[in-house]
Amino acid sequence: MSLQGRTAIVTGAAQGIGRAIAEALAQAGADIAVADLDPSRSAETVTAVEKLGRKALNLKVNVADTGETKSMVEQVLKAWGKVDILVNNAGITRDGLLLRMKDEDWNLVLQINLNGTFNCTRAVLQPMTKQRYGRIVNIASIVGVIGNAGQANYSASKAAVIGFTKTVGREYASRNVTVNAVAPGFIDTAMTHGLSADVKDTLLKQIPLGRLGTPADIAAAVRFLVSEEAAYITGHVLHVNGGMLMV
Repeated sequence: MSLQGRTAIVTGAAQGIGRAIAEALAQAGADIAVADLDPSRSAETVTAVEKLGRKALNLKVNVADTGETKSMVEQVLKAWGKVDILVNNAGITRDGLLLRMKDEDWNLVLQINLNGTFNCTRAVLQPMTKQRYGRIVNIASIVGVIGNAGQANYSASKAAVIGFTKTVGREYASRNVTVNAVAPGFIDTAMTHGLSADVKDTLLKQIPLGRLGTPADIAAAVRFLVSEEAAYITGHVLHVNGGMLMV
């Protein structure tokens, strides 16, 4: 699955799943624009990409800001002349039961997870349609399909990302732009490190493969979807959850 000569933007690439995706795409041959809210946190990802022999850009972007996402794409076009791949990975959680959820926590999660995906996708579609080539992968979540108590905002945002993926996939297939989603189950990242041992044990009992996923598991799925081997796949949601949800 060579990505030699391709350029990719990965949002939320400073750590966890985003960093694993950036490294996996670089290992396959792509140059990587490492986009994150805090460029100082992205330095290790940039270094890792460069150690793999690929070019890297360290870009500051708030994906909820239309102007910043447009500038992000312009910087990549100025540096490399094209954008082949976009991975919308940036996302946050602000958990709480619905009656206790603050307006700002609801709005912020939707702004980053959903509006951010919209902003970045819209920003890359013009150059992608012009070159008649593009691969977009949105990071959704298992909870966008099955829900999860205490995560009404996060579940709603990820369910919306799935609907968005299918619609944009239909709209731009004729321009050779594929749009897919990866829906992780429970992954061993900073987001799950705060779970108690009891909660983790309960989760593991629901996962047939008997373990939490790793960022590398998600990165491998993304690498496949942006490769030529997946050229005939669009509007698809690839579930990577250890069998917790089988659809």
